[in-house]
Amino acid sequence: MTGNENAGNRSVEDEDHDGFLQRLGPGLITGASDDDPSGIGTYSQAGAQLGFGIGWTMLITYPLMVAIQEISGRIGRVTGHGIAGNVCRNYPVPVIWSLIVLLFIANTINVAADLGAMGDALKLLIGGPGTLYVVAFGGVSVIAQIFFKYERYVSILKWLTLVLFAYVIALFLAKVPWDEALRGLLIPKVQWGGTFLTTLVAILGTTISPYLFIWQSSQEAEEQRIDPDKKPLKREPHKEQEEIKRIRIDTLVGMAVSNLIAIAIIMTTAATLHASGKTDIESSAQAAEALRPVAGALAELIFALGIIGTGLLAIPVLAGSTAYAIGEGRKWPVGLSRKPKEAAAFYSVLTISVALGVALNFTAIDPIKALYWSAVINGVLAAPIMTIMMLLVRRRSVMGDLVVRGPVYWLGWLATAAMAFCIVGMAVSVAGWE
Repeated sequence: MTGNENAGNRSVEDEDHDGFLQRLGPGLITGASDDDPSGIGTYSQAGAQLGFGIGWTMLITYPLMVAIQEISGRIGRVTGHGIAGNVCRNYPVPVIWSLIVLLFIANTINVAADLGAMGDALKLLIGGPGTLYVVAFGGVSVIAQIFFKYERYVSILKWLTLVLFAYVIALFLAKVPWDEALRGLLIPKVQWGGTFLTTLVAILGTTISPYLFIWQSSQEAEEQRIDPDKKPLKREPHKEQEEIKRIRIDTLVGMAVSNLIAIAIIMTTAATLHASGKTDIESSAQAAEALRPVAGALAELIFALGIIGTGLLAIPVLAGSTAYAIGEGRKWPVGLSRKPKEAAAFYSVLTISVALGVALNFTAIDPIKALYWSAVINGVLAAPIMTIMMLLVRRRSVMGDLVVRGPVYWLGWLATAAMAFCIVGMAVSVAGWE
């Protein structure tokens, strides 16, 4: 038996002894970070306004999310570069910079909204100054990303995904009419009113967001930087089957977690807030507070703790995806595995993004309107990025012999078309809002 075969056997044995969570990575963290505090606000609003009848959208979006995120992961694993790194190598400079500027703006607003929601949630639990908590959460996030060892930091993010199951607990604390809830989940019910269409657009924009593509592709590339035995897959095509299977399982689990939690939030708020006639929920913290009179103090506590935990998970992904995109676009040394001196510009972008997010909480800007415009920018940005991704994965100059084919490829185009619909819907909503 050769040394390579021994190494292969050892890796299989090691894998068998590791826990299932340890074998998951970028896909799990990406999926879990999709349920950030602003996303929780969107799902809470959906459940409060439309009740159980909107639950089916989570089943429809699942295969679209899986396809586009798997494609993102494949780009990073096959090429050794994230999405931005590939765009800057294959498209004119104005293309990458127009995308990067919009991503920076959208992610920074999202960071601000998430920090504000976390501050409000902690204030709800223990009182005190919410703005001070915003600063503290922002500082903890930046310090952890810069100074924690990469492997330890990724492990922390993976374990933080467990906090999402607070919303499953909250669901079982509510009195849910399960027959009605399951009908809403399994039988599509379309309403052609403005509220339904706007909510549908918001859900699409929340579940399929550019920062998720950037993060998963960049993390697949990052894993190759820290593992001397890993090379870009197009240089090791014999590993294709094993690696694509890993990425697919990781993504299937990550997106399943994301949508399972979204379903729990929609059902909880539908069974409590919608059922009691409270439909004017505008934020995740407001949803937590509103749960107290209808579902009890424990449900409010669990909901609020979930907001804080998901924020600690999502903010690094938001700020990190911005830093990866700008760093790869400029061909800087990038990566959370690098020491601060080795990637000073990368960490500077990450810090600036969080710092601006903190600062926005001290302005007179309405956080709900800011989040709305962030969703608009994300919608405008997502479809072009997805289109570029779909074109990249069929280029042999980019993917070698590992171009993406089959159902995943066509589901990727279907997800892109859904996001194009999202942009049209948002444009109509904005016109009506103005």
